[in-house]
Amino acid sequence: MNFENLTTEKRNAASANIDKVSTLEMLKIINDEDKKVALAVEKVLPQVATAVDIIAQKLSKGGRLFYIGAGTSGRLGILDASECPPTFGVDSDLVQGIIAGGNYALTNAIEGAEDNKNLAVENLQEKKFSAADILVGIAASGRTPYVLGGIEYAKKIGASTVGVSCVENSALAKIVDIEITPVTGAEVITGSTRMKAGTATKMVLNMLTTGAMIRLGKVYGNLMVDVRATNEKLRDRAKRIVIAATGCDEITAVETLKKFDGRAKLAIDFIGIRD
Repeated sequence: MNFENLTTEKRNAASANIDKVSTLEMLKIINDEDKKVALAVEKVLPQVATAVDIIAQKLSKGGRLFYIGAGTSGRLGILDASECPPTFGVDSDLVQGIIAGGNYALTNAIEGAEDNKNLAVENLQEKKFSAADILVGIAASGRTPYVLGGIEYAKKIGASTVGVSCVENSALAKIVDIEITPVTGAEVITGSTRMKAGTATKMVLNMLTTGAMIRLGKVYGNLMVDVRATNEKLRDRAKRIVIAATGCDEITAVETLKKFDGRAKLAIDFIGIRD
């Protein structure tokens, strides 16, 4: 692989002198490049929509959603997965993130882990990944061996696959069922894909899980009715959700939430939806 030919590895002319400008000018350069990310994601919305529908279908039939990646990509997958239980009230095993090198790799670089295809297979087998599940491979370059190994295994056992990368015509895009490729271009700091590519990836992953959970009835309107009220902020949010959905007063909302252990959806069902 000739890495310098990858879009994400090219030098960005707009930031060529970023080390010589004022701090404000430096930040404007970064911000101007970041503005391009949402437009890149917009271009792949049809593919994201297809993936959302398949994920929702899989989850509704008892399947699970797995993210697999290395480095920044792996961390973003784990971040998105970890937010699903408190946000949507789902079990922690419904959406899972797997990173090359294991949990230690969340805060440390693990030499060689991303280059090991067999390691991905082992990690998936440890999770008892099956044809009923769906695997989303995340790799900004679209060529990380660890991710490719995971996708190849998923396809071999008959599972659905999605690939999220930021490089055109990548190896990942060629082997997945659904290709999601927001092309974000050269990074402000050459090759630092934690920047624009990372931002685009997070936007896509947010859409995948949020869209799937909406399809599964985990929201009412735009209200987070399955939120788990595990702290003071979330308890207050649950109260406001119940009030917004039912039109009841604050005392009724608080008392009903207590009756149902802070579960907003049950409180709403008990009080009744506002006409």
